[in-house]
Amino acid sequence: MDYIWQDRVRHLGMPLSFTRYALSEDRLFQSTGFFSIKDEEILLYRVRDINTSRTLWQRMFGVGTVTVLSSDKTMPELVLRNVKNPLDVKEQLHAQVEEMKIRRKMRVGEVMTDLPDTDEDLDQDDM
Repeated sequence: MDYIWQDRVRHLGMPLSFTRYALSEDRLFQSTGFFSIKDEEILLYRVRDINTSRTLWQRMFGVGTVTVLSSDKTMPELVLRNVKNPLDVKEQLHAQVEEMKIRRKMRVGEVMTDLPDTDEDLDQDDM
């Protein structure tokens, strides 16, 4: 499988971990473990929000945390800890999420479900 982005949890800025992250065209993956490996994934069209945070220690080593909130039932929150260039990762992830939502025609439906459920005339044209 071709990945758009991949990284590992970094300690002191070095990828010394058995937790791996990868981004494909339509999914975000997390794989953890050495002897017993657990794989998780989130479909990108289910992503609701993406946040970043960087502590002083993380900034010193050029890493940060990217938190992905989704409507996925089994994994509503995926935290990508200590990834290199977290702001770039966030932007790359955001672009891929938007592309998948457009491909699946999710944008219009998402906007429509955010409207309040009232019988008011929303366009104010007195009709």
